[in-house]
Amino acid sequence: MAGKSGKAHRNSAKQNQGRSPLRGGGEVRIIGGDWRGRKLPVLDAEGLRPTSDRVRETLFNWLQFDIAGSRCLDMFAGSGALSFEALSRGAAQATLLELNGANAKQLQTNLKTLNVNQPATKATVVQADSLQWLQGCTEPPFDIVFIDPPFHQGLMQQSIDLLFAKQLIKADGWLYLEQENDLPWPRLVDGWYCHREKKTSQVKFGLFAFDECAAK
Repeated sequence: MAGKSGKAHRNSAKQNQGRSPLRGGGEVRIIGGDWRGRKLPVLDAEGLRPTSDRVRETLFNWLQFDIAGSRCLDMFAGSGALSFEALSRGAAQATLLELNGANAKQLQTNLKTLNVNQPATKATVVQADSLQWLQGCTEPPFDIVFIDPPFHQGLMQQSIDLLFAKQLIKADGWLYLEQENDLPWPRLVDGWYCHREKKTSQVKFGLFAFDECAAK
């Protein structure tokens, strides 16, 4: 439909997220931790592409000493693959932002299947526009933030700018970015740098950290 607002445009674009293609169709597999091997259904939505097993394995190898007890923010949750993996490996809490109503409902169902909502492990699915949620957020800073927005929508830089403006990531936290593999990394605030990065045939992904010395 012509003349969409920015919010409506993001809503329709949500089903075209820049995630690695879903193999086998209709499910994601948790690859490590307490729920290793568990398979969770994913809606058959056009363009919905959960972060691949290979990318998740690399990412969580990088984070293996920092996941336990962490608070995570998954800004464009989609299938929830990143949050489920983090929770399986000992994250204390995860907030999953998902604009698409049907996807958000499926995330809730999958969390119940995993019996996540117990005192020691908490997960919250928020059906919301991620940028608007950031603007109004009063949460304390998160330990780990995952940002894997829809491709070709210009949402990565906006997300990062708001994240730092609202001080929603700890100075000793980790920022994970996943984007088109032919684009340069977005601008970060002084002191934040790319700690590790890799590419696949479709995506470029990296883990970013803060260096106090570099900020001076």
